[in-house]
Amino acid sequence: MQKVAVIGAGPGGLVAARYLGSEGFAPVLFEQAATPGGQWSGDASCSGVWPSMRTNTSRVLTQFSDLPHAPGLATYPSNREIGEYLQRYAARFDLPARTRLNTPVREIRAARGGWAVRHGAQEEIFEKVVVASGRFQQACVPQVQGLESFSGDAGVAHTRAYKDPQRYRGKRVLVAGCAISALEIASDLCMLGAERVVVCNRRQRYVLPKLIAGVPSDHRVFTRYQALAEESLPPAEFGAMLKELVLDAVGSPEQYGAPKPADSIFDAGLTLSQHYLPLVAEGRIEVRPWVDRVDGTQVRFTDGRTEAFDGILFGTGFELSLPFLSEAIRRTLDLDAQHIDLYKHTFHPELPGLAFVGMWDQSGPMFPPLELQARWLAYAWSGAVAAPTDEEMQRGIAGFRARRGQPQKTKANLIALLFARAAGVEPEPARWPELQRALLFGPLAPISFRLQGRDALPEAASRFASEAMAFGCVQSPEFSAAELQKLQRLGAGPMN
Repeated sequence: MQKVAVIGAGPGGLVAARYLGSEGFAPVLFEQAATPGGQWSGDASCSGVWPSMRTNTSRVLTQFSDLPHAPGLATYPSNREIGEYLQRYAARFDLPARTRLNTPVREIRAARGGWAVRHGAQEEIFEKVVVASGRFQQACVPQVQGLESFSGDAGVAHTRAYKDPQRYRGKRVLVAGCAISALEIASDLCMLGAERVVVCNRRQRYVLPKLIAGVPSDHRVFTRYQALAEESLPPAEFGAMLKELVLDAVGSPEQYGAPKPADSIFDAGLTLSQHYLPLVAEGRIEVRPWVDRVDGTQVRFTDGRTEAFDGILFGTGFELSLPFLSEAIRRTLDLDAQHIDLYKHTFHPELPGLAFVGMWDQSGPMFPPLELQARWLAYAWSGAVAAPTDEEMQRGIAGFRARRGQPQKTKANLIALLFARAAGVEPEPARWPELQRALLFGPLAPISFRLQGRDALPEAASRFASEAMAFGCVQSPEFSAAELQKLQRLGAGPMN
């Protein structure tokens, strides 16, 4: 039985270990924190969650297919509930006995017989290694002239370090950024007693609430139909379709008093926040352009206005950081803060026996693609599905490298289908007449990928039907005329 080191016991590491174990490998998980769960553990040494943080993806899409959430869980669970869920998942597959907690990995390098993994003063050889340490460890704070001079008593921090809302009560706070963490924390500060909250950004994004007419937004935006449309339609046409969905649901930010975004939703970007736009409309959050310079407590914006603040929080994302990889591995992967050369985000032909899980930059729910990537990885290594050839991997990496310098963010449904197809588990709607609408227009739930192929479950159909209909958005198995027309345009009719 081959030993496989799995670096990280967050969602990616846990699901990778689960499927490696079922494929006959002996996984050993290395976790730097005192508990499994990664970001969801709440451990200050590695977690960026804040006390009131709830998921930005619905419960249906924040779970793995082997373990449904307990009945009665909120549509958007708390960070603590997801942390507890991951501990239950680990226990279900006896992963705690395979996990070494409080054990940060210092180096991975090639060695005779496989890969040397150094932790503390020890070094062990593993035939294979899976790196699942996540993309959200190294906070990115942009260069701002004079930032080091800021003298507000609440200081400067990245949103990853936002742990104590009381610190900002009665304070004037600037939140820089327009992604989920920036807008959610700005809303949190506003509702928890900050004296004044200003958000600044380089470009105004379109903003979706978490719920649209009582249906979670990720059930509408991250569907198989949306993925097929993005694959099949010209970018401008798909962008117009996505923008129409957003505007029909919530309108445009300038209607609330925020700046007007770029006409192209791809140029502007799209983010998720339940309370942000209404708080802007109420005048409780003010929106400004980007920071020009800082001088003491004074912040000057690019429109020339200046204002004093007590604290600054940067919600400006993360850089890819894998400091434990040897220099030789880093060179092979051409690794930098944004890029890592991998075939389908997983393998490199010059690094056999080394794989990566969860290293892409994505919008939308992470649990479905993480599980599908873990399945493909385990199946490819066990021989259950054909592993990619060196030539295939080289071509794929060459295509990725040709896109360097372009935006790297992709969508959860596209990544999920990429891995489902590689693992041979993408469900065929024609085989499931009662589930056709749900498979195309419903949520991309992990259980929908247990309908057929390896590890199919007999209860998958009934569970998926229940999850797809949970919010009333997919009820009848019949297609409307408008839906049939859409499918025909994509060449993906329900019986294809």
